[in-house]
Amino acid sequence: MAAVKINVKGAIIVNDYKEVYDFYEMESTCPNDILAALPEDNGPIELTINSGGGHLNAGSEIYYILKDYKGQVNVKIIALAASAASLIAMAGDHVAISPTAQIMIHNVSSIAHGDYNEMIHAAGVLKEMNRSIANAYILKTGKPEAEILDLMNKETWLSAKSAMQYGFVDEILGVSAENLSEFLVASSHTANLLPVSVIEKYREMKNSSNPAKPTPAKKNTVHNNFVRTMLSWNPGRNK
Repeated sequence: MAAVKINVKGAIIVNDYKEVYDFYEMESTCPNDILAALPEDNGPIELTINSGGGHLNAGSEIYYILKDYKGQVNVKIIALAASAASLIAMAGDHVAISPTAQIMIHNVSSIAHGDYNEMIHAAGVLKEMNRSIANAYILKTGKPEAEILDLMNKETWLSAKSAMQYGFVDEILGVSAENLSEFLVASSHTANLLPVSVIEKYREMKNSSNPAKPTPAKKNTVHNNFVRTMLSWNPGRNK
């Protein structure tokens, strides 16, 4: 039986934001995209990933959807699986990576408002979120929690070879085990998330009689609202 092909590309976003990203013709993936693409007969699927990540809650939901799916889940990382997208990749029964692709894992980040008590509380929440997310990497690699948390804390970028050595992937596409040492890969990327201000502006525009298309802020700028628990898992953020 041929596998159904599903793309995970662009920003990983919550379902409510999908309409906005489509309006701006920006590539994105939300949980409903995955649910809609899953075959009803539980046949095999091939998930192709090229994403710099995005919203943690959306990535976590997609991870659950894929783990709960009864059929075979094959993952191919063709360029980048960073941040929330790396979490999604860990849901694969078999994970393959292009020799020129990368995986990036790091800590959850957010913005909090309030006095020092709120800051301390927010730090504690983020640490617990890190431990929750680490479970996906632990289940895939078999590595101890302390080692995975250390990799996340350092914002670790993994070449195809390194990802294979750590156990994040099962195969390097087109490469035999004896040739792994020949590969050197280098790149950088940031998640392409729209700031919340643009999301809200779009909604205002949609309800107006004379809509004028607002100009998004710089694509790599991320404004998160901790109170709304829209925790954004954004690569490249200073620790």
